[in-house]
Amino acid sequence: MFFASDNWAGVHPDISANLSRHADGVATAYGDGDLDRAVYRRFNEIFEREVQVFFAATGTAANALSMAALNRIGGIALCHSEAHMNVDEFGAMGFYTGGARMAPVPGPLGRINPEALDRAIKRYSQDLAPAGQPMAVTITQATEVGTVYSVDDVKAIAEVSRRHKLPLHMDGARFANAIAATGVSPAEMTWKSGVDLISFGGTKNGCWMADAVVILNPDVGKDLRLQRQRAGQTFSKARFISAQFEAYFTDDLWLLMAGHANQMAAHLAETIEDAPTGRLAWLPQANEVFAILNRETADKLQAAGAKFYEWGVPQGFDGHLGDNEAIYRFVASFATTTQEIDRLGQLLG
Repeated sequence: MFFASDNWAGVHPDISANLSRHADGVATAYGDGDLDRAVYRRFNEIFEREVQVFFAATGTAANALSMAALNRIGGIALCHSEAHMNVDEFGAMGFYTGGARMAPVPGPLGRINPEALDRAIKRYSQDLAPAGQPMAVTITQATEVGTVYSVDDVKAIAEVSRRHKLPLHMDGARFANAIAATGVSPAEMTWKSGVDLISFGGTKNGCWMADAVVILNPDVGKDLRLQRQRAGQTFSKARFISAQFEAYFTDDLWLLMAGHANQMAAHLAETIEDAPTGRLAWLPQANEVFAILNRETADKLQAAGAKFYEWGVPQGFDGHLGDNEAIYRFVASFATTTQEIDRLGQLLG
């Protein structure tokens, strides 16, 4: 009953096998080998245009490098107040950019409100130059509370960003789950809706360690190759990240794994909702489920071996918490089984 995070899950056998297949022999280093170039072409196909791909060790590094690519003097990146980049990355963005800052923007259940974004950007007028200058907008897809921006949602954020001449970044650590949930194409979810670059994550979705910054708009990120080198994120044996992505994209494995995780989350949500001792905090849209439990029930589940985390109350939560209740996060992965969920349901019964 491992629901703490999709980072706890292992590796899909096809990805592991492909790493082994490429382990022998020699290949050009630093991302210039035949396999690397084939994977770059595959990214082009997935996003339906020519893109630039820069591998990174983690999603945090991909996010921070993305902001470094967009940085300005006194830079301000606008994000949701509960975004991973704002609350969980220990100032990595400021470190990689040499001092840029995050400006939090409100919005219900993890999604930026476009009107609030417009007001937040306007606060940094030319008359208040010492306060800093906006450099980018970043959104998280899927969000930190398991919700998903629709294509129309992304377009609404992009419209505000474009009006203020700001590039739009997407933190796509769980991008595959969002695509599997909505059924739209990666191109439609990103550049066709106004996204300029994306932190593309595979680590949470069945890879060993595979994240990347994907530049969708050739007008941004012109120095990213140099910034990645300075940040120590240029891999000498990049073929082993390419090997993961090669298997990841073969026969749409990435979407199959994400779809399974989403389906398991839906089953988990139904199980919690049907239990007499739990209820949903809000409806899940991807692979994260947030439940309201009393603390004794949570302690009982954890004592029986279930792994999950207590979570803070997000903006836009319109439910009710009793005196001894809290919100808990459960995350499904490509490796989650119905048996795990059914066992949890028995304990909740």
